[in-house]
Amino acid sequence: MRKPSVKCALLAAMIAEHRWGAPIVEENRLSISAIDTSDYPAASDVFDDLRSAPYITNRGDRGIELDNGEFGQLADVLYQECEWEPFEIKSQLKHDEGWENHNWA
Repeated sequence: MRKPSVKCALLAAMIAEHRWGAPIVEENRLSISAIDTSDYPAASDVFDDLRSAPYITNRGDRGIELDNGEFGQLADVLYQECEWEPFEIKSQLKHDEGWENHNWA
């Protein structure tokens, strides 16, 4: 099994710990992600990049959280960049109601 990219590891941790209205700061996110400590500098850059992703809500100093209204875009990233299978994405992103219209291409 291939090691996930830093971005994919951060997103997987965010999905696993997702609770609406509960953003998490960078240090906590890195500590629960499957990222080697040697990758922390890169992960810090990716965390900053995620702040402006359309499927992320940036809460400033309080951290970042997933935007429930943009799970379709997050699903595309997980499928295309992280190589997750559609069934895995659907099981993890349970609150998206547009699966029957989602284009996995």
